[in-house]
Amino acid sequence: MNFDTSKELYETAKTIIPGGVSSPVRAIKPFPFYVESADGSKIYDADGNEFIDYCMAYGPAILGHNHPVIKQAIVRQLDKGWLYGTPTELEINLAKRISSFYPSVEMMRFVSSGSEATMSAIRLARGFTKKNKIIKIEGGFHGAHDAVLVKAGSGATTHGEPNSPGIPTDVTKNTLQVPYNDIEAMAKIIEKNKNDLAAVIIEPVLGNIGPVLPEKNYLKELRALTAENDCLLIFDEVITGFRLAPGGAQEYYQIKPDLTTLGKIAGGGMPVGVFGGRKEILELISPSGPVYQAGTFSGSPCSMAAGIAVLDYMKQNRIWETLNKKGDAFRKSLSEIVADKKLNYYVSGIASLFVVFFGEKPTNYQEVLKCDAAGYMEFFKKMLDDGIFLPPSQFETNFISTAHTEEDYEKTIAAFEKNLPKKK
Repeated sequence: MNFDTSKELYETAKTIIPGGVSSPVRAIKPFPFYVESADGSKIYDADGNEFIDYCMAYGPAILGHNHPVIKQAIVRQLDKGWLYGTPTELEINLAKRISSFYPSVEMMRFVSSGSEATMSAIRLARGFTKKNKIIKIEGGFHGAHDAVLVKAGSGATTHGEPNSPGIPTDVTKNTLQVPYNDIEAMAKIIEKNKNDLAAVIIEPVLGNIGPVLPEKNYLKELRALTAENDCLLIFDEVITGFRLAPGGAQEYYQIKPDLTTLGKIAGGGMPVGVFGGRKEILELISPSGPVYQAGTFSGSPCSMAAGIAVLDYMKQNRIWETLNKKGDAFRKSLSEIVADKKLNYYVSGIASLFVVFFGEKPTNYQEVLKCDAAGYMEFFKKMLDDGIFLPPSQFETNFISTAHTEEDYEKTIAAFEKNLPKKK
């Protein structure tokens, strides 16, 4: 494929945008391709190349790109104005819909991103419990704010070290880490810190390094541990929300957290974040309570309209059964290719999420790090040359949408067959 225009754009971008990109994961070496448009399962770059997209904007495009129902809702709202700085009925209507999908979310507050949602949920948990410490899972990603931007630790009892210059260690001293799928380590650290432990925040399925799935009963045992020790359980469902089931991972695994964060799909691809949970906790948020949170773009009318449109469409068309079956079939085909090539790779996923780990089946972050990340990037570039866009990292999730066709899957499977390496 020809990428000359993208290369020129990147050279210009580097002079005015740090690293030439607005988010690090987009920094594909030697340069990223620049998208001009997207429709359905396809994206089109500045050089006229077409790609079948399995990045899907990192998850929110569950109906595919440029879906007419969502676009029409946004256009209708644009005709009425796109920012008021006042309450709208749209907020109420979207909140009712979300609560109907998520019974644990009795009340909620809209924000502008998943990062803002997790930041606010953690603040609220601390305000409600009057405790300071939180536990996060090694490799779990909850946005780029200071309290959770922490390196993977070396054990259950280590304090997190900042993952970026500019974050004082004092900020992360109350952030503890535990390996995923290790309930014994979780029990020990909860017991040791329970007198000052506000919450455990977890991606129920580790989406930002995977997906890596929870082992049997892990989430149920975690729910029991937090309840027994008087600390809140926060499910970060920014990725899994509305993906695994209408009610996300908590419906799929039958777990009721105290607080939930959502994003991505909830705004139909428009900027949005949601944090919500038990009424008694949410009523502490200002102005009804003392825990402060605010934002000019919170409850943005276009995001609310898009969210209503996508949730109504998904519910009316009952997309999950068909979409999840496609995910199962797709992963089965990938697993057969891996087996035929006698590779020690592992196809992981659930519902409409998937990844091929260039290594053995991982159950936690440290095991994921053992995968052949460099080998994956060589594979990524070959797939891109064949018109298949996968996330440009071994440590990201691939997404299927309702817009992907049988022809897309056939082309993709053929490209996997061609480009996955033979056993060395």
